[in-house]
Amino acid sequence: MSENVVISVQNISKQYRLGMVGAGTLREDLSGWWNQLRGKEDPYLSIGETNDRTSVGDSDYVWALRDVNFDVCQGEVLGIVGKNGAGKSTLLKLLSSVTAPTTGIIKAKGRIASLLEVGTGFHPELTGKENIYLNGAIMGMRRAEITRKLDEIIEFAGVQRYVNTPVKRYSSGMYVRLAFSVAAHLEPEVLIVDEVLAVGDAEFQKKCLGKMGEVSKTGRTILFVSHNMAAVKALCHNAILLENGTVTYSGTSEEVVNRYLSSSGDNRYSVAWDDKESAPGDDTARLKSVHLECNQRDVSLIDVTTDFSFAIEFYSLKGGVPLNLSILLMNTTGECVFNVVSECKVLGKGIARGVCHVPGNLLNAGIYTISVHLIQDLSKSLHLQQDILQFEVHDNRDGDKWFGEWMGSVRPKLDFDITQISTH
Repeated sequence: MSENVVISVQNISKQYRLGMVGAGTLREDLSGWWNQLRGKEDPYLSIGETNDRTSVGDSDYVWALRDVNFDVCQGEVLGIVGKNGAGKSTLLKLLSSVTAPTTGIIKAKGRIASLLEVGTGFHPELTGKENIYLNGAIMGMRRAEITRKLDEIIEFAGVQRYVNTPVKRYSSGMYVRLAFSVAAHLEPEVLIVDEVLAVGDAEFQKKCLGKMGEVSKTGRTILFVSHNMAAVKALCHNAILLENGTVTYSGTSEEVVNRYLSSSGDNRYSVAWDDKESAPGDDTARLKSVHLECNQRDVSLIDVTTDFSFAIEFYSLKGGVPLNLSILLMNTTGECVFNVVSECKVLGKGIARGVCHVPGNLLNAGIYTISVHLIQDLSKSLHLQQDILQFEVHDNRDGDKWFGEWMGSVRPKLDFDITQISTH
């Protein structure tokens, strides 16, 4: 392990037997020990199936993780992303020594503070203050060191009124606030944070992200698991993508998040409903089709400079009713890039068509979804079809990336001229 590497994960695998609590049976343990003694492979390592929770397997043994390898350097903030059941929490438990790997080696330097699940690391009968000292002692800190940090920990957690109350009386939000504050302020060399921050409110989540940014700037290392892709992109330098217990991609957080989001659902460029009675909507209007139209041959590779359109057809079922459409364009982090509303028209019975033109040099490279809203008289919502299309915008002009990646969801080509106003 090189001097700058703080955590080295080498060929880590974790096997579980379905329905079993604990490491397994005595027979399995003895079999593994006997084969190891004779220099042979444990026979249970050759069985087991991939950890795909969506399918029914033939074996009682599953690999929650299989042959995972990566290194984390000092001061790095590494994001770990993936769907539920991909193995993220299992990996963090191995790194935190909560459980041991079936095969492989984990090498780590320095103290590790882990925030894995609500309640982990606290004794419910002790007060908040007592648990702060307990956690500090577990991390090898002297009482005087903890005392110097005590007021700062309590203030950050916002539990001043309840610090002398047993933590079993705390709400889940208070529990997490105090647990994170303890983990972040007691200066571990490595901070491991699971999705538990989702328990806190928006204000506290923002405080946590800011604090983790501060921690990383002091040279400490953070491993961060979250389903909040905006937080991963904002906080993490690099990331890994876990799928069914294996690392399928690693790179910058931007690259990994885009890969994860694109793999979470296939791009959809066209949706149609031929049956008017079952099409989405109500008795006033129903959607007929939504298409992405582009003069490029391959609509899946829309260049940032290329114009394209959203074409929406809908059934006007009553006639004489003023109707209009609205389109919401969302980026990968769930932010609304724009919301555009059509003019309102009184339509007769039949089929109507609306077309929204999007000029080139407006959207940045990335993955986008659109939601379509059927509206009556600019005010009454008839139907909202969310995330109906998903598409990607690509930047194929590598030579223009001399300054790095473009920031933001839009990159409009605006009039921006420079004029010399003096020769002195």
